[in-house]
Amino acid sequence: MESINIHEAKTHLSRFVEEAASGKEIVIARAGKPIARLVALEPANKAPRQLGLGQDQFEIPADFDHRDAAEIEAMFDGR
Repeated sequence: MESINIHEAKTHLSRFVEEAASGKEIVIARAGKPIARLVALEPANKAPRQLGLGQDQFEIPADFDHRDAAEIEAMFDGR
């Protein structure tokens, strides 16, 4: 565990973020007293999504692709 002062953390933030992302824990101190800890986040759950969870819960109208077509054309034509 490395301890650095705030000025050094501000000056070299991107380097310390990379080190933390690789698993290193960095303590940030003010006047020699620890005030914060920089660590990597837990990886997000990368489990594949299950397909079909919303099946039969809603219905798409048959004219979905052409709904309000005349009104939309009028907006583009400036009518």
